[in-house]
Amino acid sequence: MANRKSPSGSASRPDRTPAPDPAYQQAVQNYEAGLKSFQAHKFDKAKVLLEKVVTGPNRQLADRAKVHLNACNQQLARTSNTFKSPEEQYDYSVSLMNMGDFVAAREQLEGLLRKNAKLDFVWYGLAVLECLTGHFPEALKNLTEAIRLNPGNRFQARNDSDFKHMADDPRFTELLYPEGAAMPS
Repeated sequence: MANRKSPSGSASRPDRTPAPDPAYQQAVQNYEAGLKSFQAHKFDKAKVLLEKVVTGPNRQLADRAKVHLNACNQQLARTSNTFKSPEEQYDYSVSLMNMGDFVAAREQLEGLLRKNAKLDFVWYGLAVLECLTGHFPEALKNLTEAIRLNPGNRFQARNDSDFKHMADDPRFTELLYPEGAAMPS
């Protein structure tokens, strides 16, 4: 049988799809990772990934990335951490805990602690955070330090519902009601 020719007149060959463009594939991966970070409220990480897409070879993908990049920049501007005092930064970390963003709250509290380890309220906040995340030995350690720095924290912790999961722990009870103090009824 003779060599068959395609309608265009050339010999028929198996269909060959062009090899995918590696730069385009990388841009798509960066875009997808940037969106995941954006949706997880990790705006710093999302911004870096989306900036790579914006400067990439595909204009259509770059235009989509610009929309999300602008939203990232707005979120980062809104949450820029320029605090006037340690108390203001502490209040911000408490608001993060209340929203359930324990990772960001921990970052704020640990940052405060690095600046000044003598702030009793930071130790207290870390104790609350550890209790809320189920790390009870760490909560006790931090609460002990908060009480050492300011004995008034003992009374605050007695009525703090954030410590309810430790209420039956004898170490917690001993810390809040040292020998000679009246036990709650």
